[in-house]
Amino acid sequence: MKQTMSMRTIRGAWLAALLLGSMQACTNLDEPPKSDISPGTFFNNEAEALAGLSGVYAQLRGAFPGYCCAYYALSEISTDEMVVPTRGQDWYDNGRWLEIHEQGWTPGSPSTLQDINSAWVNGYTGVANANVALSALQSRLIMDSAKQAGVIAELRALRAFYYYQLMDLFGGVPVVTTTDVALHDRVSRDSVFKFIEAELLAARTVLPRTRDAANNGRLTKGAVDAILASMYINAGVFTKDAGAFSAVAYNSCATITVAGGLGACQAAKDRADSTILSGVYQLADTFVKNFRADNNLSPENIFVVKFAPRDGLGFPILQTTLHYNQFSTTPWNGFSTLAQTYTAFDTLNDKRKSIFLVGPQFNVETGDTVCIRPGCDKGAPRLVFTPVIADVRAATEGEGVRIYKWPYDPNHVAQNNGNDFAYFRLAEMYLIKAEAEIDGATGTPAPLALLRSVRARSFTVDTLSAAPLAAVLRERLFELTFEGKRRQDLIRFGQYTTAWQFKTAGAPHLTLMPIPQSQIDANPKLVQNTGY
Repeated sequence: MKQTMSMRTIRGAWLAALLLGSMQACTNLDEPPKSDISPGTFFNNEAEALAGLSGVYAQLRGAFPGYCCAYYALSEISTDEMVVPTRGQDWYDNGRWLEIHEQGWTPGSPSTLQDINSAWVNGYTGVANANVALSALQSRLIMDSAKQAGVIAELRALRAFYYYQLMDLFGGVPVVTTTDVALHDRVSRDSVFKFIEAELLAARTVLPRTRDAANNGRLTKGAVDAILASMYINAGVFTKDAGAFSAVAYNSCATITVAGGLGACQAAKDRADSTILSGVYQLADTFVKNFRADNNLSPENIFVVKFAPRDGLGFPILQTTLHYNQFSTTPWNGFSTLAQTYTAFDTLNDKRKSIFLVGPQFNVETGDTVCIRPGCDKGAPRLVFTPVIADVRAATEGEGVRIYKWPYDPNHVAQNNGNDFAYFRLAEMYLIKAEAEIDGATGTPAPLALLRSVRARSFTVDTLSAAPLAAVLRERLFELTFEGKRRQDLIRFGQYTTAWQFKTAGAPHLTLMPIPQSQIDANPKLVQNTGY
């Protein structure tokens, strides 16, 4: 049947609506999130339903630096992948950046009241927005029934993903599925895990296998499979509360049973296979294709957060990491990687090392030589990035290798680049499958072949000779650096609280973040995580 003009308009406007959706996570962080939209005042037709859905998607951007420094910053800066040195008067910010890296937070410390609280509020704002839309769409029919069922499935899956992030950071949290204003008790982490799992499995039956270009970024069966695969490989952690797993060298999925009585390792393998064998996704022919400004065309990216080269809607990572003189937007010269991460890469053979900027530097737009201050032609010192940061509390402008995994967008508007961020790529599904096969002893020598499948596009000479669990962890470092996975990985492998260059060994309870004191003050039913 030929589409009507109104339907084509609705579909064509999807991306714009998604990008312009509400963002509430960065204001009033000491208050419970509220919504200006209620079921009684909105959601009267398909266009309004899609606008409400887009607001739930748009909240995903609140996890990133420049939008509030929530989930992404905590997942990276608290690990051996990323550090934010203090450079003169820059990046001290009441000590919160180094506090995150050193895992020195307490329930009322600067990073908790700012960044950890931001993660809590951003997650629950996404939940609240989803609950408002679900309340309307589950109570009356406002569009074609099949389309409405699809939107409801998206909302349930998105709400589940916000709970996935909350569960990852905080363990057991209150599970709220209505728009009622009330105080809620925390439930166990295992209960949150089971809720997320049930919601995703229910949504998967309705969601489509693929989307057309006009709906790029909307959830599919593959996106749900990827989230579930991640949950299952982390099941040894995600089903236990604080302190129950942190002293173990590797937190196995092999002893955990999930929905349907299946072992979690087998379930992780099955969900990874669902994406690998679907015919929908393929490994991109080059690694960089997954991160460029046109990465919406990558066949590998499964679940992405949409960004755009428009005012206030761009992917902000370059602003946080590049030197002041390397880009026309005057970046902030902050986020760096540790020397131990940089040197872990195979310098001669691994093309993925191109994600780092090190040595004499150039303007990423023009290619011009960059000096620490203007006036290269007048003898100003050349900007050189060095791997070593001698003093993380008094770093120079050039100390620290910089992150350039997401190249600048030639169509950027000010600091707004249009690179999407992929929470899940097909390459990670290969790595999850390899880990599940080793951990669960599911039967074959395939793990080595799976790792080589991921490495093939990045190596001219591949020296990989074995695939024990340690090799999987190393490969996840090389393939997924700066993609928000390292905290989970280090916790799962029992290495999150160990010492590294700028951090001493910490106590087991640090594997979960504290519940911010401001949230406990607002809801006395909340119980603080053990150890805080």
